[in-house]
Amino acid sequence: MDDASKEVQRVSDALEAVDGIADLEERVRARNQVLALQSQKVKGWHAERRDLVLALRAETPPVTIRAIAARLDMSPGVVQDIIRGHTGSWKNRAPKEADGG
Repeated sequence: MDDASKEVQRVSDALEAVDGIADLEERVRARNQVLALQSQKVKGWHAERRDLVLALRAETPPVTIRAIAARLDMSPGVVQDIIRGHTGSWKNRAPKEADGG
């Protein structure tokens, strides 16, 4: 197991430990703390992921979408969304209006 996988496993174990807190009120408070930490991290994590995906596509020759997906352990669809600049849920993805006037 590589270092990244070990760290992911540690996070997973920690989340399982939070789920194992017997007292409901204490468990909910702990989950709220985890959710607050996650929301602080996610924006930066998404930006770093986007930067890497775009850098790989900008190489000469460009790294394929499938190769990027395999290297970064994500689906090709997510890679395509990142390249296209799509963020958020599908319900928030309206087609862009054509310029014209």
